[in-house]
Amino acid sequence: MGPSDLVIDTIKENYQQMFAAERKVADYILEHPEQTVSANVSELAELSGVSDATVIRMCKHLGYQGFYQMKLSLARDLGQHQLVGYRGDQNNPDTAKAILQGIARNLLNTASRLDMNVVLSCAKLIRESEMVHIAAVGNTGPVAIDLAFRLGRLGIRTNSSLVPEYFLSRISLGGRRDVVIGISHSGSSRQVVQALELGRDKGMKCIAVTDAARSPISQVADHILYTQVEDPLFSEFGATSHVYVMAVLDALLYFVANAERGSNVDSLEMLLAEYKL
Repeated sequence: MGPSDLVIDTIKENYQQMFAAERKVADYILEHPEQTVSANVSELAELSGVSDATVIRMCKHLGYQGFYQMKLSLARDLGQHQLVGYRGDQNNPDTAKAILQGIARNLLNTASRLDMNVVLSCAKLIRESEMVHIAAVGNTGPVAIDLAFRLGRLGIRTNSSLVPEYFLSRISLGGRRDVVIGISHSGSSRQVVQALELGRDKGMKCIAVTDAARSPISQVADHILYTQVEDPLFSEFGATSHVYVMAVLDALLYFVANAERGSNVDSLEMLLAEYKL
């Protein structure tokens, strides 16, 4: 496979060499390329009637490093609009006001889909935890760092890092009273899935924050906070917005803050006050 080969052509050229299960995935991609670009690995597996492993194996047999690389190449084949921006065919926003109004509508829709029982259960787990481990990679890493800092301001011990090896190492040293929070828009970030799997194996409770209703991260989590919006301004491959994830985390933090955590908060606020006018 060359760097300029089209994904559809590559699939057709290798079709006869595929295993029967892999052909199911290939058939779906050939018939529904647009839907494939919008799916994650678990969703494509379900649509094709196979396992996640089969999807990944087929992509590797075609010469790709994995599903995401294949999907990115397919999106490029279908056109740059799949990579960077607003997908609506009509009523595309043409003013800053229209864009912000669209974001507000998406926030309200996200709020309407949040399960309050899940939010309250997650808040309780966090309040009662010995340590909260927060895992995210790529450009979602700063969201995890921000959440860790703000939980610390509430007196809750947290651990996060922009280096996956660091947060995985800390989780491996944790105990059953710890909680792992994995943040991934696609729900398919390998190191985030590994973090939740490692936490689960050590008896920790796991929380997933993700756009994807069905994804690898959601399959290993005890609780899932969904952040998907119906009309995103940017596609998964573009400058993905963290607005909706941050809003859901704000709601979670609000309910975490309802419980007293002793004098740690007051002493930390006094310390930080030295740096404020």
